[in-house]
Amino acid sequence: MHSEIKCIALDMDRTALRSDGKLSENTTAAIQSLIQKGIHVVIASGRSYYSLPADIMAIPGIEYAITGNGAAVYRMTDPDNTEKCRRGNCIKRFLLEPGAVRHILDIVAQEPDLTFEAFVDGHAYADREYIENPVKFGASPQAVEYVKRTRQHIDGIKSFIMDHIYELDSIDIIVRDEFHKKKLHEMITAEEKRVYVTSSVKQLLEISDCHAGKHSGLSYVLDCLGLQPEQSAAFGDADNDIDMIRFAGAGIAMENASESLKAQADFITKTNDEDGVVCALKDILHLL
Repeated sequence: MHSEIKCIALDMDRTALRSDGKLSENTTAAIQSLIQKGIHVVIASGRSYYSLPADIMAIPGIEYAITGNGAAVYRMTDPDNTEKCRRGNCIKRFLLEPGAVRHILDIVAQEPDLTFEAFVDGHAYADREYIENPVKFGASPQAVEYVKRTRQHIDGIKSFIMDHIYELDSIDIIVRDEFHKKKLHEMITAEEKRVYVTSSVKQLLEISDCHAGKHSGLSYVLDCLGLQPEQSAAFGDADNDIDMIRFAGAGIAMENASESLKAQADFITKTNDEDGVVCALKDILHLL
C-alpha cells in the first residue's frame, strides 16, 4: 500500500516543526527528496496563511497549503519564488456564517477571562493585551515569539469580529485552563451546529465553518491532484488532526501527540524533536 502513496499532508507545529518552531535540516531534506520524486507535499495547519513558518514556505515545489484547520486552501502561485509563494492564491474557502458567529458570542458572553483571535483573508488579529503578554492568557512561553510576530494588534477584538463578520475564515477563543475550554466546547457544540470546533493547544478553542476541518481541505487537494484518499498519508500531533488522520490512507501520529489522536492513528512515530516525520517516511512508509 505505502508504495502507492503520492501525497503527504504535514501538520506544522509539534509535528514537522521542532519545539523551537523550526524545520530541522533532516526534515527539510526529506521534504525536498519527496518533491523530487514527484510526491506531493501539502501543508496542513491550524495556522492562518500568513502565519505559516518561513522555513516551510521557502521550500520550492510545495503546491498547496491547508490553513485555518481547513477553513481555507491556498495554491502556491510560484513555488520557485518565496515572495510570490507567500502571496498564494486562495482556491477554497469556508467562511463562518455571520449568524453562527453572533450566536457563539452570545453563548460565551457571560464567561469570564476570555479573549479572541480573528482570522480574515489569511491574516491573524488579536487584542493588544493578549499579544503583549500571551502567557497571562495561558499560552506556553515557547509560543510568545510566534504570537507577537504573527498577530496584528486590535483594540477591541469583539468589535473587530462584528465589523468583519462577513469575512471571517475562523475565530479562536482563548481560555486560561483545560477545564474552562472543555466547558465552552460542550456549550458551543450543543447549541450551535453551523461550526466545526477543535483544538490544537491547551489555551485555544478553534472555531470554523461546519464544512471545514483538515480532512475537508485534504479531500479538496486530492481531488485537484486526481488522487484517492488511500494514496495519501497524513502526520499530526493534536486533536485538530484527528479527522485528517482518519481520512488519509495512512494516518501517523507523533510520539508527542495527544492520546486521543494516537488512538485514531494507524502508526506512531518518534517525537517532533527526534525527526519523527523523517523516521516514518523511511521506516513506515518506505518513501525515502
